[in-house]
Amino acid sequence: MNKPKNKLSDLALIAQVLVLKDTRAFDKLVQRHQSNLRRFFMNQTLGNKMLSDDLAQETFIKAYLHLASFNRKASFSTWLHSIGYNVLYDYLRTQKSISTELEAKHSVATPSNQLDNSTDLYNALSILSATERTCITLHYMEDISVADICDIVGLPTGTVKSHLSRGRTKLSKFLKQNGYE
Repeated sequence: MNKPKNKLSDLALIAQVLVLKDTRAFDKLVQRHQSNLRRFFMNQTLGNKMLSDDLAQETFIKAYLHLASFNRKASFSTWLHSIGYNVLYDYLRTQKSISTELEAKHSVATPSNQLDNSTDLYNALSILSATERTCITLHYMEDISVADICDIVGLPTGTVKSHLSRGRTKLSKFLKQNGYE
């Protein structure tokens, strides 16, 4: 996919932030990546928009504060998702009951004709473990490679592939039981 000539690469924007202290360049990075990051958090929090926005904001703050540590081993998007994953993990760890509350809140299966597609999606995602949900949403919804998911979540390739396989199986079974073919 060719980028327009007037659109600076992530690396060029990062350089402007670090060298020139250009906060507008970081604003461009935020605008470029916020939709994907917010969607990732929406899927992880099973549709909690306020929490997703808070987590995305905290992720961008941490990314800005630690931008000098970006080492180009992975893409900026992968690095940002890694920070986001850690922000989410820290949040869940400090709010020990949040994942249980989210799963309980969304575990009641309702006929799909009474729900919109996003609610169906969150019901389906709620049956997955947190790690399976992370791997599934990163791979299938954010189109992130298995190798990059390994970098984000800090797990070996085989473990990520296992989470993807188990997650797909659980989702397939759940969706078939709830009227999807």
